Amino acid sequence: MVIDLSRCIGCEYCVWACQATNDTKDDMRWNIHIVDQTPLGETFHVTRPCLHCNHAPCVEVCPVSATYHRPDGLVAMDYDKCIGCRYCQTACPYGARSFNWFERSDENPQVPEWGTPEVPRRPRGVVEKCTFCVHRIDAGLANGLMPGVDEDATPACVNVCPVNARFFGNINDPNSTVSRIINNNPTIRLREDLGTEPNVYYIPPEGLV
Repeated sequence: MVIDLSRCIGCEYCVWACQATNDTKDDMRWNIHIVDQTPLGETFHVTRPCLHCNHAPCVEVCPVSATYHRPDGLVAMDYDKCIGCRYCQTACPYGARSFNWFERSDENPQVPEWGTPEVPRRPRGVVEKCTFCVHRIDAGLANGLMPGVDEDATPACVNVCPVNARFFGNINDPNSTVSRIINNNPTIRLREDLGTEPNVYYIPPEGLV
């Protein structure tokens, strides 16, 4: 995924669409909105999903392999295996995981305006995180669709962005939109010094780098 911070206006459409599609609580957002400033004092907005790192600390510390890498590289969760130890939550340097303390029966405040739930609610006692709407990716690929090109195979946050600040696709494909954007623009990844190799790239606003 590529997120263009020079375009992002902080509308939170991506946050709300994620909440509706993945049926998350408002205090357990999978897509976090942060407001920051450049060295010149200019405000910019950062949205931070799970970064699906190549060397993901959460995968390494899980004692029951409930957090794992899929063959396509995405960091996935097996909620049936999760024992709620929260090692993964502690290990994640990006704060991308939340623990589900309660069984939920409340209505989702973002439904139906921002979408309808496409996945079951997670049970009490497990850790949750952004999946890049993997259910859409898998269903789309099974029907011959291309993630990042066809909306039905693309994460909800990408589809709803009104300023086209989010891009999704296969970064291993040199002809994909995300690969071309990364190759033709200055990009940064969060905390590259940690060696996690995140798969979310940011185009910084002017004056940040």
